[in-house]
Amino acid sequence: MADQHQMTCMEVWGGNQAVDSGVSMVGLDAWVYSKPYGGSEGGGDVYYVSSCATGRITRLLVADVSGHGAEVSDVAVGLRTLMRKYVNHIDQTRFVRSMNEKFTEMSQAGLFATAVVTSFFSPTRQLLLCNAGHPPPLVYQAGRGEWHLLKESVEFADASNIPLGIMDGEYQQFDVRLGVGDLVLCYTDSLIEARGDDGELLGTEGLLKIVRSIEVTDANRVVPDLLAEIGKRCEGNLCSDDVTVMLFRPNGLGQSTPLRDRILAPLRVLRNVGGSVRKNGGPVAWPEVSVANLGGAIVGALNWVGRRKRA
Repeated sequence: MADQHQMTCMEVWGGNQAVDSGVSMVGLDAWVYSKPYGGSEGGGDVYYVSSCATGRITRLLVADVSGHGAEVSDVAVGLRTLMRKYVNHIDQTRFVRSMNEKFTEMSQAGLFATAVVTSFFSPTRQLLLCNAGHPPPLVYQAGRGEWHLLKESVEFADASNIPLGIMDGEYQQFDVRLGVGDLVLCYTDSLIEARGDDGELLGTEGLLKIVRSIEVTDANRVVPDLLAEIGKRCEGNLCSDDVTVMLFRPNGLGQSTPLRDRILAPLRVLRNVGGSVRKNGGPVAWPEVSVANLGGAIVGALNWVGRRKRA
């Protein structure tokens, strides 16, 4: 991946266009690859990364929207707006609920989506995850040197975690604490619908088997090596649908908020409010009112209030 994007506070980066880029932010490094089907300008896969006013909260989204072209591009714009509105929330519940409401409104036009929504809080290295009918992410635990499915102790594909836009209701979420150097791999269904050497669909277990054969010493090589391995298993793999892969890892640099970001955070929020007023609309990125979010930006110990200390 030759490109490298450096995130700034209050930024939302991404879309539904082709991309092959690294993304750096406080506390987290990410790599994103997306290729729309048939070389189209925009595909049905949507990816976003956002960073809050202090750089402590990183939200990462991978969605697979039914349809292609202009319809999906409009959806991608709407998702960017929601990402910006909730950029300063540690808890992603309202964001996921708003996503579902948006797709419910569009369901009459036949639009729905599967999605994995994750929020990484760098001071505690906790990852909050919601799966809306999407293929489950994979996680590499550096301490153990092994890959496995990232899921709760209960069945991950719970009936309540259906695609967005199907029905009203809350989506289940769970959190895990990541170690420095752990890797999380999110992807769209083109990977598990590829075929193995025997001509059968890979499925999640087949994908897991392949990713376990990939060298992870150089994280920059994980995504291209994985796609190359899948591509050579069977002719036509990864050619009949959009392909999107997002890999990210904690880098251990976000345990405390730099003084400069703490001072400038309120100014960034006020600038967002002013910009919304000048544009006669648009989302206002109000911060989540919680001790960890507001107090933690000033006193580091408060970042743990309300956060479960998982090993």
